[in-house]
Amino acid sequence: MNIDFQRAVDRIAGVPICALLSGFERCRRFLFGSSTLAAPPKKILIILLSEMGSLVLAQPMFAKLRQQYPDAALHILMFAKNREVLDLLGVMPKDHVITISDKSLGALLSDMINAIGVMRALKFDVVIDCELFSRVSSIFAYLSGARVRVGFHPHTQEGLYRGGFINRPVMYNSYRHLSQQFLTMVTAIQPSGTPVAKAPAAELSAPPLLEFAEGELQQVGEKLHADFPVLAGKKLLLIYPDGGILPIRAWPPEYYKKLCDTLLQDGYAVALIGLPDAKPLAQQIVEHCAHPHCIDLTGYTKSVRHLLAIFNHASLLITNDGGPGQFSALTPLPTLVFFGPETPALYSPLAPNIYCLYTSLSCSPCLTAYNHRKSPCDGDNQCLKLITPEQVLSKARELLNTGHTA
Repeated sequence: MNIDFQRAVDRIAGVPICALLSGFERCRRFLFGSSTLAAPPKKILIILLSEMGSLVLAQPMFAKLRQQYPDAALHILMFAKNREVLDLLGVMPKDHVITISDKSLGALLSDMINAIGVMRALKFDVVIDCELFSRVSSIFAYLSGARVRVGFHPHTQEGLYRGGFINRPVMYNSYRHLSQQFLTMVTAIQPSGTPVAKAPAAELSAPPLLEFAEGELQQVGEKLHADFPVLAGKKLLLIYPDGGILPIRAWPPEYYKKLCDTLLQDGYAVALIGLPDAKPLAQQIVEHCAHPHCIDLTGYTKSVRHLLAIFNHASLLITNDGGPGQFSALTPLPTLVFFGPETPALYSPLAPNIYCLYTSLSCSPCLTAYNHRKSPCDGDNQCLKLITPEQVLSKARELLNTGHTA
């Protein structure tokens, strides 16, 4: 579904539902008192509906939950389109995943009803809502039936109204990396004051590299070179120019064209990657470069795993803020990621092979939890336009020539 339509549904339907559930919860508390845990939780549900990259950033939280509650069964509620990434990470038993399709409103409503039934049947002790002020996720948290509900809450700050039924409200902190904030939610399960989590920042480590079966990478490389013989003997550079569902995050196409021209002149092979929807933009760049070593790989990869296998055959990735930059943290591939509408202080991939390019303007970042990631920008994203092709080229050459991974 279109992101603006999702926002509208979340606002129009979410606000009255949150208000209704809040009234019901106030009555329940008045009659029966507050919910508490008499023992360590045995079943924990994590709600993480957003983009695929957030799953990579949530890895420290998954590890902390396993460490702190080793006897607890972890489950997750997520969009079906993100399921593959979760399975790649190997952080959750496959039969502990509840999925919802967002391809259409009908599919969404049907899956939501089914998901509520599954959640209530599983009788969770704790639910952790990892979404940033999304109303639908908070509604799921309440309807799960879990006694302890952890989720972000604005307290006295500005923020989207999500009702008053999150009984372990975590203060959203726009000064701390998202992975740190996910860790805070683990601490909030057994609170120690108000706000419910007063934990020092934990040291964040890179996620483990994705392991491949014996011969898998070789097979992928051979198939790639068979399909594109022009790559033989060339260092491969991957470019992800698409902005996805948030086009404001995209570096200008003209800059990508200039950058690709120069990299091709330097003797590298350049491949444009992305989903099939990104093919028109990729074709524009390929046609502009008009070079035999510039190829279009949009829609070529059959899965995220296939994409990451190709990452292992490349020498550099240059990408807008989005999934590919986060996925690169699961590989050793040196990567340049453009930030501007969002900030690396909150969303940078947690790996030593990632280098973030960011221009901190007076209006940046403009995609925040406080505005439902709806930027007030008029489309003239100067935060990205001020990152010049020359600046990117200089850093790219440095990484390619020295092997330095920032």
